[in-house]
Amino acid sequence: MLTGREIARLAGVSQATVSRVVQGSTRVSEENRRRVEEAMARFGYVPNAQARAMRTRRSGTIGVIAGEITNPWYPEMMYALAREIGLAGLRTNFWVSEGENSEQAAIEAIRSKLVDGLIFTTATRDSKALRTALDMGLPVVLVNRSLEGVTSDQVTGDNVGGGAAVATYFLAHGRTDVAVVGGGPGISTGRERRKGFVDAFAEAGIGIPLARAPETEFTHEAGLGAGRLLLADDPPHAIFCTTDIVAFGVIDAAKERGLRVPEDLWVAGYDDIPMSAWKVLDLTTVRQPIKQMAKVSLQTLLARIDNPDAAVEQKRFPTELILRGSTGVTN
Repeated sequence: MLTGREIARLAGVSQATVSRVVQGSTRVSEENRRRVEEAMARFGYVPNAQARAMRTRRSGTIGVIAGEITNPWYPEMMYALAREIGLAGLRTNFWVSEGENSEQAAIEAIRSKLVDGLIFTTATRDSKALRTALDMGLPVVLVNRSLEGVTSDQVTGDNVGGGAAVATYFLAHGRTDVAVVGGGPGISTGRERRKGFVDAFAEAGIGIPLARAPETEFTHEAGLGAGRLLLADDPPHAIFCTTDIVAFGVIDAAKERGLRVPEDLWVAGYDDIPMSAWKVLDLTTVRQPIKQMAKVSLQTLLARIDNPDAAVEQKRFPTELILRGSTGVTN
């Protein structure tokens, strides 16, 4: 098995640089980080987590709390985080926040100090696991979530900008009779995406009535139900859904109603999960840089572990509107 010293020689860097890359330190140039990661991947280098835990008095484990994995966005983010954590030579504990029992397991791990820090891909102000971690002073990073009044590092996409981009696209092509579906007030992503969309229409002098802006859970069933209501009488010409999985439900509701997408109804989603590119769905959507967000989330958490008293950071990544066949104009 190769040592860190040998990886340093192969990558043409110092051993200290290899250590910083493994620890996820931000004090490494992108070029040196790339060379070290390529050498580690090429030769299958795995840092000795046990030895490092003895030196640092840390568990060498990062906890990740995800939302319902029935939404394909979460497995994609979990995979990206697991890869980054593995490259850093650390272990991962995953919990899926689907009920009291799953959250209780995370709380017990937090109280037992079985993890060095936590990444939350889903959280609300009422999350017991989040509150427990913060009360114990455990390093925490929120990814794809922003919570006002919560003192922790946060890494998100530009949800407001993404929603506004969809609105601007609809407006540019004369789709002014619209609706927006998904995301209740307790979920920051849905709230921010709705805000960006609604505010952009308001700036154009077009209000969206509450009846055309139902709040739903982030599920196919919720999208199907909301779509049935919106399309029953006097359907809108375009619907923006704050997640792709909700958009799939709306598309199914349109098919039930005998409406054609995009000829009779435009539908746009958010997240660009892999299924969105399937030709049978061909969904216009907003893409977030998941891999980059995962990498920065871990780097931010490791920096917080090293320096607990540093100022809290909020990092926001730009999004990209991906045009496909569920809207009539793809340019």
